[in-house]
Amino acid sequence: MQTQVHPLESFFNSVVQSTFETKLGLHDPEMIAYVTRLLCEFSEPDSVFRLHDATGKRIETLEEMVRASDPVHGTAASFEEEREVRKYICDYALFVAGMCHDVVKPDSSSQQDGPTLAELIEVGKESCYIVSQFNVFEFEKEAPLFVRLTKEYERCILGLAMVREELGDNKLSASPEIKG
Repeated sequence: MQTQVHPLESFFNSVVQSTFETKLGLHDPEMIAYVTRLLCEFSEPDSVFRLHDATGKRIETLEEMVRASDPVHGTAASFEEEREVRKYICDYALFVAGMCHDVVKPDSSSQQDGPTLAELIEVGKESCYIVSQFNVFEFEKEAPLFVRLTKEYERCILGLAMVREELGDNKLSASPEIKG
């Protein structure tokens, strides 16, 4: 059975592949496909903030997201839910850091709402590493990708920033307000 392809997938894939291979020297087809799918996913309405708490309130800050991922001291109901939320945090931080420069605070002393680049990298990379540690059973085949993604996290952010530049800042619609 053939899976449905997102309408923007071939467009995003050509830009991501060109940027990652030509400008970054990153020749990893699986990682390129992953970043392409990430862009497709986050191009959909309501996908940036798709986590909700027990009352149905949208989770919008990194702190709340991390709390939602914790099966021991937080709200995750299982370790599988922890992996799912951590994967989302990894993707969210990668997307925001690379594509939404206007909502990233310049530094922690800024009065502006939103996370700093350092916070996004720290939490995103940590989440990516945690996902990579789920390396048995149904997650065994995907774990090596997250090991590589953890190692190349900053380069992927740079690659997404280059993709944004390639697409043209003016062509991107206004980003939703993103909170730290």
